[in-house]
Amino acid sequence: MGKAYCRIYQGVMKIGMYFLPWKMPQTLEGAGAVKKLAAFIKEKGYHKVLIVTDQTLMKLHLLDSMLEALNNEKVEYVLFDGVEPNPSDINIEQGVSLYLNNQCDAMIAFGGGSPMDCAKAIGARIARPHKTVAQLQGLFKVLRRIPTIFTVPTTAGTGSETTIAAVVTDSKTHHKASINDISLMPKYAVLDPELTIGLPPHVTSTTGMDALCHAVEAYTNNTYNTKLEKDLCKKAVKLIYDNLYHVYLDGHDIDARQNMQRAAFYAGRAFTRGSVGYVHAIGHTLGGLYGTPHGLAMAILLPHVMRQFGSSAHEKLADLCDVCGIQPKENTIESKAEAFIEWIEDLKEKMQIPVYPPTLYKKDVDQIVEWAYKEGNPLYPTPQTWSKEEFKTFILSLNAK
Repeated sequence: MGKAYCRIYQGVMKIGMYFLPWKMPQTLEGAGAVKKLAAFIKEKGYHKVLIVTDQTLMKLHLLDSMLEALNNEKVEYVLFDGVEPNPSDINIEQGVSLYLNNQCDAMIAFGGGSPMDCAKAIGARIARPHKTVAQLQGLFKVLRRIPTIFTVPTTAGTGSETTIAAVVTDSKTHHKASINDISLMPKYAVLDPELTIGLPPHVTSTTGMDALCHAVEAYTNNTYNTKLEKDLCKKAVKLIYDNLYHVYLDGHDIDARQNMQRAAFYAGRAFTRGSVGYVHAIGHTLGGLYGTPHGLAMAILLPHVMRQFGSSAHEKLADLCDVCGIQPKENTIESKAEAFIEWIEDLKEKMQIPVYPPTLYKKDVDQIVEWAYKEGNPLYPTPQTWSKEEFKTFILSLNAK
């Protein structure tokens, strides 16, 4: 697949995107907003919801106030708390069965990116009952309305409450790939900072870096962006610059928590159209092969990929340097870009995020290249288009064992 073909493909995609019905999810925001969700669901005419979450959140009792409100409003619910950290096709089929067998008419995705990805993929399978998860992975293969999803993020990072993607791992091959379809964008999102108060510092840091990665990749990609996506990227990066390290040190600052949720929301909506890039293409393989948490993979890879892009990303990174008010050594585009990358590296060090992936084996590099190349090309409009050899050289530079 030639580099010229990738650019032609992206040019066609750019034109096609103007004909898609891009929207922003309606939000309920503020401390305690999750308690208002039950009445909101009832007002919208839904009667029985499938709640998609995981056992960790259940043990932390984060759902208690929402479940109490659902009971008070007499909104029936079915609980699916078996979502895995990297949702698999098996997970999806379990959720589909629960939804259909209990005659649900909507879903609540409660948690981080995993429950939201799982709920979206469940919706895709319900909309396309004769297709497998593997057959739905790729671009615009659903093209039908899915059940309404109310999203309740408990981290500030994935932005899944705004996106058209659902990442699912094949239980047999461990290959991680996305279902991407405009119909998967949730209609409603609850941004309640109280739900993120109890996040441990390492989760706060890696999910926040995930949001930063979304904004930076979407902004440096540029091709698919409109003014809206560019503005959202800048807003997200500035909010993260001002709040992430602070909330890492003081997780009980409710205003900083709310700002990080907004940053994740803005960045999620930005990359929904603007697209992610090679950080995600490579990071997804680490999650699939080794179980590396998504946010950690993003945090580790982001500065390495941006520096590898070299001058092709300098102008956009310099813009973000200016947005944050970072002082470069010299008033040049190159110096500003380097200052922005150095800020990311310094932030990682302060939040005890490793420089290189903790698990990366040379024996797996060819498989990583194959999967990353297939995901990234021709769809992602990255500043540079890498060949398989360039992917391999880069991945080997990440201290592969």
